[in-house]
Amino acid sequence: MSISCIIIAGGASRRMGTDKRRLRLWGERGPMLLEYMVIRAARFSDDIVVALNDPEAWSGLQARLVRDEVARSGPLAGLAAGLAVCRHEYALALACDLPLVQDALIDALLAYPRPYDALAPIRPDEGARAPRNPQAAEPLLAIYRRTCLAAIRDCLQRGARALVEPLEMVDARYLAPDIWRQYDPHGVSFINVNNPEDVERVKMIIASSPKC
Repeated sequence: MSISCIIIAGGASRRMGTDKRRLRLWGERGPMLLEYMVIRAARFSDDIVVALNDPEAWSGLQARLVRDEVARSGPLAGLAAGLAVCRHEYALALACDLPLVQDALIDALLAYPRPYDALAPIRPDEGARAPRNPQAAEPLLAIYRRTCLAAIRDCLQRGARALVEPLEMVDARYLAPDIWRQYDPHGVSFINVNNPEDVERVKMIIASSPKC
């Protein structure tokens, strides 16, 4: 089934101290992080949308660029902006700072039986929680139906910023760790690049695993 992809690219990078979207984790001649995520998304989607605060700075990117729906409202505003323009009924949301996301895990999410409003994996550090607890989910490695847009906009209008809150308002399903570890045994798909220490960790993983 055809699917859109929404890459949440924000732009603040407060903890990094520099624009992490421009990191070159694969060497100086390699792509920037945001470019790399767009290239990855093109493997499974013919409709790539990048939600960010400064689209004018990325005019050469091979994707449709949209500005966050509500300024300074975090990733939830980017998700709303992306869902509002996606061409397919379902969209995979990906954080720009998940460089090690595994194709096999994405394929497993895409193959999960529909219909549903949202599908999200449970984070590896939340294995002790109930497998259907939205608070334990990873909302920026997840699939959303366009029907979720109303719930997301409701959250934004109320000033709610938590990404997991809309999951509590829709028909959401969850992929438990014992399921998704079949496709990503070490959970590297969930490693964010938020600070310089994360950058060094990811570079070491990339150097030791050519598939990353």
